[in-house]
Amino acid sequence: MGIKKTLGFGVATAALGLTLIGGGTFAYFSDTVETTGTFAAGTLDINADPTAIVNLNNLKPGDTIVRTFKLKNDGTLDIKEVLLKTSYTVTNKAGAPDNTDDFGKHIKVKFLNNIDKLNDVILETTLYDLQNQTPDAVERGLFLGKRSGLRAGTTNTLAVAFEFVDNGQDQNQFQGDTLNLTWTFEAKQGDGQIR
Repeated sequence: MGIKKTLGFGVATAALGLTLIGGGTFAYFSDTVETTGTFAAGTLDINADPTAIVNLNNLKPGDTIVRTFKLKNDGTLDIKEVLLKTSYTVTNKAGAPDNTDDFGKHIKVKFLNNIDKLNDVILETTLYDLQNQTPDAVERGLFLGKRSGLRAGTTNTLAVAFEFVDNGQDQNQFQGDTLNLTWTFEAKQGDGQIR
């Protein structure tokens, strides 16, 4: 074979090899797909009805007042517990000397029941002591396997009694006094879960 033929054959072989390598690199099937995700947080939205649970005048020792109110979960997430926080202020009658005792110690509070969970008395204490407690207002009932918490879109009806305790002693210092009560219901979410 002549040098020209050998050289031509070598160039042709190299071109064929490059074509196979190049063709192998660029000749394949392909496909693509995009995925997206959306993360929307749920809401906790607790409401009370009525918002003024009790407004009374002319109380005297021995009086008891029973009221009902509703706690509603208007959010999209279930509420695990609703903690009750209590605060109050006492205003003495104008011109009267300062009290030697706290009016809140003489107002007994009885959470008679959570009507929707068929509880009996949930808690019985004075307003004074309730300031240092945070009971769960939607705790599980004792009957029918009712669960604790407040599911999204549901309501619990609670009954509460306030008693101006007659302690059999002189309580004249409270004549004309006003006790302004504030209850704050704090909704807490349940535990996170794998979804």
